[in-house]
Amino acid sequence: MEIGVIHSLTADKPGSMFSAVRDFNFNVCQLGCWDLRMCTREVAAQVVKESQEAGVRICAVWAGVPGPAHWNFTEGPVTLGLVPEAYRVERIEALKRWADFAEWIGAPAIITHCGFIPENMTDRTYGEVVEAIREVAVYCESKQLGFWFETGQETPIVLLRTMERIGTANLGINLDPANLVLYGKGNPIDSLDVFGEYVRNVHVKDGFYPTNGNDLGLEVRAGEGKVDFPNFIAKLKQIGYDGELIIEREISGQEQQDDIRRTAVDLQAWLQA
Repeated sequence: MEIGVIHSLTADKPGSMFSAVRDFNFNVCQLGCWDLRMCTREVAAQVVKESQEAGVRICAVWAGVPGPAHWNFTEGPVTLGLVPEAYRVERIEALKRWADFAEWIGAPAIITHCGFIPENMTDRTYGEVVEAIREVAVYCESKQLGFWFETGQETPIVLLRTMERIGTANLGINLDPANLVLYGKGNPIDSLDVFGEYVRNVHVKDGFYPTNGNDLGLEVRAGEGKVDFPNFIAKLKQIGYDGELIIEREISGQEQQDDIRRTAVDLQAWLQA
């Protein structure tokens, strides 16, 4: 398992797009972006050039979509992913554009949050959400790309059920263990018994369970929250996972950089245990 970091695509530092990744001494990243203005052949060509010069491999494109996004339990269900009908059409098209971008830069897959997928499979909207995701997945499949769900707003069994109903061969999971905790959706280690065979990428992030019904739990540095990383890594080994471990720390500034570096050291110890 190779250690890397999630990295934002920006155009404000031409010639040094991947300097932050190299500063951490990583050779791999997930490249994330929410700005569709960056989704051009010109930017893609620059990404290819600079990633090669920096010696950084892009293991996936984290695809953001237009419209509001509220990471909580009150507004999240009506703003996140492909679930809200009001934004669904434009977000399907946005994800297709990011699939084009992933193809242009040679990345193997796109990743996104699909939203609060209904737990009740008899809910009318459930079938509509499945069809919306399928449309994107089929488009990715036509380009020989994977479509990977980031865990978070749905329970493991809902995610498995949804993938089974979509039915394309290119589906996978970007397992963010902290999100299962932050949203109160499940235990990360136990989730591997449900959908372990579909895990294609892993975020290294940590946090605590929610303490009220409106807000997510608190995100913290890996190793300081409820994710049992030594046993989580051991379980990944047990199921044969050999993909990337992508560090994510949802703060900014020097503390973020320090936490990423410390997590990289801790990961080496957990991997060798």
